[in-house]
Amino acid sequence: MSATTATTSTTAAPVYDILGIGFGPANLALAIALEERESPLTARFLEARPTPEWQPGMLLDGSDIQNHPSRDLVTLRNPRSRYSFLNYLHEQGRLLRHLNVPGEFPLRKEYAGYIRWAAGFFSHLVDCSQRAAGVEVVEENGERVYAVTTMTGSRYLGRTLVMGPGRTPYVPAPYDSVRTPRVFHLTQYLPRLAELAGEGREPESVAVIGGSQSAVELALDLSRRFPRTKVTTYTRSHSLRLKDTSPFSEEGYFPEFTDYYFRADRAGKNALDGYMHGTNYSSADGDVLRELYVTMYEQELDGEQRVFLRGSHEATAVREAGDRVELDFLERITGEHSTESVDFAVLATGFRNMGPGPHEELCPPLMAPIANLFATEPDGRLRVCADYTLTAVADGTPPLFLNGLCESSHGIGDAGSFSLLSLRAASLADALTVRLTAAATDRSAVLAAA
Repeated sequence: MSATTATTSTTAAPVYDILGIGFGPANLALAIALEERESPLTARFLEARPTPEWQPGMLLDGSDIQNHPSRDLVTLRNPRSRYSFLNYLHEQGRLLRHLNVPGEFPLRKEYAGYIRWAAGFFSHLVDCSQRAAGVEVVEENGERVYAVTTMTGSRYLGRTLVMGPGRTPYVPAPYDSVRTPRVFHLTQYLPRLAELAGEGREPESVAVIGGSQSAVELALDLSRRFPRTKVTTYTRSHSLRLKDTSPFSEEGYFPEFTDYYFRADRAGKNALDGYMHGTNYSSADGDVLRELYVTMYEQELDGEQRVFLRGSHEATAVREAGDRVELDFLERITGEHSTESVDFAVLATGFRNMGPGPHEELCPPLMAPIANLFATEPDGRLRVCADYTLTAVADGTPPLFLNGLCESSHGIGDAGSFSLLSLRAASLADALTVRLTAAATDRSAVLAAA
């Protein structure tokens, strides 16, 4: 479809002011913001899962959320909101017990329960088990709108589209060359373990690929689940690194930094990315690093080493070998080659950001058919405005907002964390109100002239 044409809709579906893709924390925070502002805008959100869930594949025993609990769905925007994490604990009768837990951050399981609880208040706005399969611009009663078709064949229309599907898992080469349930991304960790458990035997050896917080958590979880299994973590860097949690660095998760980052040119953004990288990527918190090191040391002391770390290791080939997987590795410093055979490998390799780089994608896969409707930067990435809209090539293209996908334009605070979630929801709610009010005024003027 060209940037100046639209097909004509033949359905009688209602046209919502806001059509949202995904109902994870990002779009849930937006729904809450719209309700608390008593917005007259109509909204409908499409969720692929049977129920709204947050990271169901990674709710590991003992794992925490790694950010202050008040950086939740609402508190930075509205500390008096009933949808805060503290009010959730109060309504569940667990507030005092939670405050007595000797840990810096809430357990991930508890925060997932909070997200599930908050989402329950908005079930009237969400259609679950509706995975979006296609999007296009159509003309409906003289108005250009978005039409989204789902895997079930359902069709939804919206005057604006808010995309909050979450980021695409990054599966690097050579792991992307095999199609086997024995090599899987961390987002599928718990479901895939349940499937493999049907084999009725404890694995002999497993591999964890990556050097992130998630990689360390996975190694610890596997060592607890399978105490007789060899668990080896492979990372391209020399070893595991401590996350940068300096309060000075953490100010990168302030709205002032988001504004500063957005105004920087690409060279400036790259420099800021390099500085902020260690606050969120390829590093882990001190508590899990200590636990992993002590585990390895004690096993060595007992002469029963089962948990290992292999730094400077990069896979060069992956292949199925019956009911196992063979991994060829290059030791990046010495140049030595080795082959390991494992029952399965878990990829703690992160997610794709938007951009032209080898670890990135130019746009969310769902919007690829309409990407030509929007302007790009010189390097090919989509041009994102300060209010999270894309810049249309031609007049008449309905507004499209990206919710939680804009790290390359808005900085580390947009990296899929809760850090600035509620404030971004406020920005989106403001922008949606302005854009839709202006569009309604234009439609009224056209009708009056007719």
